[in-house]
Amino acid sequence: MKATTAASGSAERWGPLWGARPPDWAANEDQQIPTYEEAIRRVGVSPGHRVLDVGCGSGVFLRLAADRGAQPFGLDASETLIEIARARVPKADLRVGDMQFLPYDDDAFDVVAGFNSFFFAADMTAALREARRVAKPGAPVVIQVWGRPEACDLEAMKVVARPYLPPPPPGTPPAPELWKAGVLDGIAADAGLAPETTFDVTWAYEYPDEEALARGMLAAGGLAELAGPGRVDPLRAAIVDALAPHRSPDGGYRLQNEYHYLVAYA
Repeated sequence: MKATTAASGSAERWGPLWGARPPDWAANEDQQIPTYEEAIRRVGVSPGHRVLDVGCGSGVFLRLAADRGAQPFGLDASETLIEIARARVPKADLRVGDMQFLPYDDDAFDVVAGFNSFFFAADMTAALREARRVAKPGAPVVIQVWGRPEACDLEAMKVVARPYLPPPPPGTPPAPELWKAGVLDGIAADAGLAPETTFDVTWAYEYPDEEALARGMLAAGGLAELAGPGRVDPLRAAIVDALAPHRSPDGGYRLQNEYHYLVAYA
């Protein structure tokens, strides 16, 4: 069985935004290797494993998987980020699509992962149900979300950015606090997964100067495009102001964040 794309997903909304400044977002993702390596250490990626990254972005996790001999597969809402992923992992099977309607057969993958991606779905439970469908019976599904807000330096940037974000569709319930004990486990269980292990990882983005910081922040979620040309400069200034406490004497920035993971099984 293979799912078909429908209009009720989130790819059409988020794909153009995340892909608006692909080199700048790819530079952010290049720094996320430690978070991907920890996931690999926890679940194992072996030669011949079929590994799917849902919301694969510029393909950094898939490069790590391919280097371990796995067969890499990736899906993302952004064509421009998929193009970077194709250059990074030429042998990967990469597709543009929606995480609620994965274009893969049932029981197809030995590992399924989503790094800060599943909560962008219009229906996170439906997206995780799809992850379970395409995972082989007993295969791990790795779900990464943000950790506690008080443990994330980027929370200050999110506060500045929030007024520029598109409103959720009418009738959307409040976003769940996924870092809280049992919340992510409950959503995964509702999707038919068997939650097993939760853990947290602390890791930092680093930028050499204010210009690099601004490029990285404005690329996230298409924030510069959401602001529009007339508001980008004030937004940039507000972000730099908000993150000033994390500036080092040499002019660089270090933004430490906590990430919360659940490993559940299909």
